Amino acid sequence: MKEDLHSFLPLSPAILYILLSLVEQDRHGYGIMQEVNRLSEGRYKLGPGTLYDNLEKLLNDALVKETPRPAGDDDRRRRYYRLSDLGRHVLDAEVSRLKGLFRGLKPRLRPMEGV
Repeated sequence: MKEDLHSFLPLSPAILYILLSLVEQDRHGYGIMQEVNRLSEGRYKLGPGTLYDNLEKLLNDALVKETPRPAGDDDRRRRYYRLSDLGRHVLDAEVSRLKGLFRGLKPRLRPMEGV
């Protein structure tokens, strides 16, 4: 299974943020965009085209799945998404990869003097 996970890596920033936005709860598209904005502290803007193109890819790769609308949400246009088990494993693998990258680079990175 580990080999299969690495075939998804590295994740693009958009996919990484979409998966991160689904860690705690199911969300609809606009909710994902709002959570990405919150997670990135406004530094990463995810537009609708980028979001839905990537959601389609994530659905096809089985990293996310569509879920029923929660009770009380009467807006039939909304589609809700959930991180799949595979998606969670891929996200964990990406986080581990990034930790290793920064752990290896940390000794080489020195604060620039006079900046």
